[in-house]
Amino acid sequence: MDSWVNFSQNMDDEYEKFIRRMNPPRVVVDNESCKNATIIQVDSANRHGILLEVVQVLTDLNLIITKAYISSDGGWFMDVFNVTDQEGNKITQEEVLDYIHKMLGPDSGFSSSVRRSVGVKSSMDRTAIELIGSDRPGLLSEVSAVLTHLKCNVVNAEVWTHNTRAAAVMQVTDEETGGPITDPERLSVIKKLLCNVLNGSNKSREAKTVVSHGVTHTERRLHQMMFDDRDYERSDEAASLDERQRPDVNVVNWYDKDYSVVNIRCKDRPKLLFDVICTLTDMQYVVFHGNVDAEGPEAHLEYCIRHVDGSPVKSDAERERVIQCLEAAIERRVSEGLKLELCTTDRVGLLSDVTRIFRENSLTVTRAEVSTRGGKAVNTFYVQDASGYPVNAKIIDSIRDAIGQTILQVKGNPQYSNQAPQESPTRFLFGGLFKSRSFCNFGLVRSYS
Repeated sequence: MDSWVNFSQNMDDEYEKFIRRMNPPRVVVDNESCKNATIIQVDSANRHGILLEVVQVLTDLNLIITKAYISSDGGWFMDVFNVTDQEGNKITQEEVLDYIHKMLGPDSGFSSSVRRSVGVKSSMDRTAIELIGSDRPGLLSEVSAVLTHLKCNVVNAEVWTHNTRAAAVMQVTDEETGGPITDPERLSVIKKLLCNVLNGSNKSREAKTVVSHGVTHTERRLHQMMFDDRDYERSDEAASLDERQRPDVNVVNWYDKDYSVVNIRCKDRPKLLFDVICTLTDMQYVVFHGNVDAEGPEAHLEYCIRHVDGSPVKSDAERERVIQCLEAAIERRVSEGLKLELCTTDRVGLLSDVTRIFRENSLTVTRAEVSTRGGKAVNTFYVQDASGYPVNAKIIDSIRDAIGQTILQVKGNPQYSNQAPQESPTRFLFGGLFKSRSFCNFGLVRSYS
């Protein structure tokens, strides 16, 4: 049976290669036709997942998609995107344009097996840890403390919270070797202790920890993890509390064309198109036609879809599930809370120390992006007061004094000014905090053995 499956897959691969040679992808970049955006047109032979693949390439470049026109009826795929950089400018950098041609054009060289895993990236020099469990204040601090105690250095991480659930994908290295952690016994201990932290006192929902050395695309994986965890299911109380804040999602059937039409209206934000297309693809729906308009503060997205089996949405239960899943996909990345950016020299235990200070000041992290670039830690945190009240400006000032006012900056909120560093008793107390590698004197590292 396995040999037949492998033979069938190889035949599919050869057929796709043949179609690709006969109809190579074509990418056209136009900086002349539109005065305020770069137009990127992608034509290719159609296959399931290609739309997500194209959107992923543009999203990974941090491009803002202001408009999109999608058509993939029949055997041909054609997409047109209006894109800008983060500042709203056209894309003129040759290296960026060359990368788009390389990744999406006729010389992209994607193998069929890679294309079936849209958006994957190798992490063989690091150990990937996936976590999902019930959210609670201080959870990221506890997870980070465990990893520090186990001599794991967090080099990259992304953390999302939604509907009382928290998910994280972390890439760690061994403190001593700087490489991946491969010892099976040590990996087993890591899994066990992290599971204990995730479970906490909540036994009603299962917590999961997965350790691997494979390939992953962090944001795609986070969507899949939270979808599998059914974070889209809301209690009646939660549904009534946040109904006004939810995106407006409708699904109706277009019987003449045998499509289901998805209409979405919500506040615009970066990577919105990717989040929606990612979820539709993972739910096994195909987008045949689409129109995206996100030039103003509100985004309007419309898609004509069918299930991969060729049928439109067939029941009220299926329709409700599509709506709930799309609402969740949009909400997971919504940046609730005050945005804090940290930039300093990277070292083992940095994430643990920073999040512990947040926790001790009654701040909870709703979303986090952790990265290491050339020995520098560049981290973004969205924080809220654990009690639900607005974050007190005096608490932020105290935290910035403790960590260093030039190291931790407040972004996007003029209420919290980024003043020049000042000498204060608090600063002397914590003055060596980001120079020392040991925090036992402050009680910041706890034993979990």
